[in-house]
Amino acid sequence: MSLDVLIVDDSAAIRKILQRVLRQAEVPVGHVYEAGDGLEALEMLKTQAVGLILSDINMPNMDGLQFLSQVRANDAWKSVPVMMITTEGGQAKVMEAVQLGASGYVRKPFTADQIKEKLTGII
Repeated sequence: MSLDVLIVDDSAAIRKILQRVLRQAEVPVGHVYEAGDGLEALEMLKTQAVGLILSDINMPNMDGLQFLSQVRANDAWKSVPVMMITTEGGQAKVMEAVQLGASGYVRKPFTADQIKEKLTGII
């Protein structure tokens, strides 16, 4: 069974890298949707059903934490696993993401093995 994925990151390069890493990690990916920030991602979720969201924390317009809280507040999306991908060195933002309902997180730079390991318990 393939999984439709939404990748939310303000860097197009990171979005492409994440797509490649998902394939390398042998995640059964179907359609991959991309958004440059949380606002764009919310608009996409209104028309596309996804089984997994990978989101950066630091983004313009609406950051990953604001986006995550909006996803968790919506009955249609609240059960979708959301994994945060972050450059955050400190624990505060990561802990906030977990408290808001993140299914897990990976720090940048990441490897295909790290993504696979984190996703194993989520999907």
